[in-house]
Amino acid sequence: MTLTKADLVQQVYKNHENLTKAQATDAVEAFLRLSKNSLIEGSDLLLSGFGKFNVKDKNARRGRNPQTGDELTLDARRVVTFKPSGILRDRINAS
Repeated sequence: MTLTKADLVQQVYKNHENLTKAQATDAVEAFLRLSKNSLIEGSDLLLSGFGKFNVKDKNARRGRNPQTGDELTLDARRVVTFKPSGILRDRINAS
């Protein structure tokens, strides 16, 4: 099962009785907006006990189309990687 943004909003709403559903939505949206902006700027995002999101630069490289076999050049790009914390890794492997 995939955890969606709507699921996150619902969980925040359930666990914080003083928040309205609209406030829970705003809180989740604000967190995601801050996270995205941090990554867009090239900063790492570290969530203690969860993991670290990094932005890495990939160089241009040669590739090929697997259907036709034609060679092509893949442009340089930036990718987001995730490294789970030791705590999260241990909990996942324990179950």
